[in-house]
Amino acid sequence: MGRQSTPEILLACAQAVEAAEIFDGAFVVDHLLIPPEQAEGSGGRYLEALVTLAFLAGATSRIRLGVSVLIAPYRPPLLTAKQVATIQELSGNRLVLGVGVGWMDAEFRALGVPRGRRGALTDEMLETLHRAFSSDVIEVNGQKLIFAPRPPRPPIWVGGRSEKAVDRAARWGDAYHPIAIRDEDLRERAKRLHDLAAGLGRPTPSIALYAPFDGNVQAAIDRLGELREMDVED
Repeated sequence: MGRQSTPEILLACAQAVEAAEIFDGAFVVDHLLIPPEQAEGSGGRYLEALVTLAFLAGATSRIRLGVSVLIAPYRPPLLTAKQVATIQELSGNRLVLGVGVGWMDAEFRALGVPRGRRGALTDEMLETLHRAFSSDVIEVNGQKLIFAPRPPRPPIWVGGRSEKAVDRAARWGDAYHPIAIRDEDLRERAKRLHDLAAGLGRPTPSIALYAPFDGNVQAAIDRLGELREMDVED
């Protein structure tokens, strides 16, 4: 996003991350069209997330490539599944797919998507992704179609801080991916995640977080220890 979202800067950053063995991934954000009053320093300049990841896949060979998070209601589920499978195939199975419901009213209105249906549309996307990656032939609108190539499904990180997001992660996610969440809320969400996944007969999804680094190595080590106690794995 913003002035740094040029081909030259993206390539330089991705290749620096690739070369520095202390990093294992590069992530992009997802906005499409935002109003001037919400530009937040970006100037409204956003590259489309999946296209950007495809670009980065061609410039790297080791690091994971992810989106945190793809706004599911903005996109048709089956087309998105095809795009995801294509990036996964061409990148050598390095994609990490964060998925969320979205929040910006202006984008929902611009795209003609009812914001009140964002949860249902996200569930439809997640169900489609699981179904598409589970069989070479899938049934869509009463017809059988080949879904190929069908590489391994990328890990799905379900974003959001609400209880509904935890429910969604327990049902569909490989990880729960809250952003800017307090420790006490994270502990409660982690317990709910474990209990719901157990009730569904699924392994408990891991917890994936962003953690800022201010240069204090010992503080970072201590913080990672605290997060490990809450089952944070990424």
